[in-house]
Amino acid sequence: MVIGQDIAVLGAGVAGLAVAQALALRGARVTVYEQAAEIAEVGAGLQISPNGVRVLKALGLDPEAHAMRSKGVRLVDGYMGREVLYLDLAAYRPEDAFLLMHRADLIAMLEAGARTSGVEIRLAHKVADIQGDHDGVRLTFEGGETVRHAVVLGADGLHSKLRPMLNGPAKPFFTGQTAWRATVPAMGNEPPVAMVHMAAGRHVVSYPLRGGTLMNIVAVEEREDWVEEGWNHAGDPTEMMRNFSNFCPGIKGVLSRVTEVSRWGLFRHPVALRWYSERTAILGDAAHPTLPFLAQGAVMALEDAWVLADCLATLPLDQALPAYQAKRRARVVRVIEAANANAKNYHLSGPKRFLGHAVLRFAGHMAPKQAVERFSWLYDYDVTKG
Repeated sequence: MVIGQDIAVLGAGVAGLAVAQALALRGARVTVYEQAAEIAEVGAGLQISPNGVRVLKALGLDPEAHAMRSKGVRLVDGYMGREVLYLDLAAYRPEDAFLLMHRADLIAMLEAGARTSGVEIRLAHKVADIQGDHDGVRLTFEGGETVRHAVVLGADGLHSKLRPMLNGPAKPFFTGQTAWRATVPAMGNEPPVAMVHMAAGRHVVSYPLRGGTLMNIVAVEEREDWVEEGWNHAGDPTEMMRNFSNFCPGIKGVLSRVTEVSRWGLFRHPVALRWYSERTAILGDAAHPTLPFLAQGAVMALEDAWVLADCLATLPLDQALPAYQAKRRARVVRVIEAANANAKNYHLSGPKRFLGHAVLRFAGHMAPKQAVERFSWLYDYDVTKG
């Protein structure tokens, strides 16, 4: 049990800050080590579904004060601009908050919550070596500083130091998809709806942020070449526009306002087989990176954080870490499989595209509530209730 335990968290992203606060609220002494010189997230939006909102509220945070509440998701024929399916969240799930949020606002809220809860955050601390034994874990940082903690949690993302120590090296493979990410000033009172413009081998997701003052854009295309993994690589807005030039005027108008864009290759990583050792564990992207086609990357990190903290607070250490993996692995595998399926369905071509869109239109017309409830297994899940 973590009461009084000295715990280190590697990484000050969504997973790291959330698990740090959750542990501190349960009586642990927590230090977060972040390799960057400052905690800064720029230029990106994300969607937080109700299963993630529940975690944020259980941490004592108020996410709706920093986000827009989505009314729905609109799937659109990317060529014609014709609606294929509207998932009316406001009508069929009015009690649930689906939030459209700037990642920087989420990070700032989590950082403030962690500090208020007594978490120490140490910046510019890049881990060079990790050594564990029966009594604790020694961290050595670049520059030579060494510290020791009872437990170390790896929330340090795709390039986690702990993951290969637990599982051995694993080489991700390129999915054949490249994504472009940007934000642009909104033109007016944009409705709080996530739009997905679908075309053969391509799709564009767009939604407003920060009270409708910004528009978030993620444009994905299938192509053989790729760029280095990660989303902070500069892209060319002209190239992006050229690659989506056959889309309908509405979304092309949004893309035409992009002056700066990031581009990244989408890689698929296997879900880690082992998430823990005697005194270490991994969570979030370090354990199970997911492609951005179900808007669950940050949400799964929040769920992980709560479950891991709860296990550490209620079970002896030798039971807590195995219980954490047992509670989480099957669920994240299902989420990742659903995200992968979305990637295929957004990019249908030829007769499959015509048939697929016809099926969606029929479902939306005949059973709109059932269309929304298709993912109730995902959104109704509440890790805060054990």
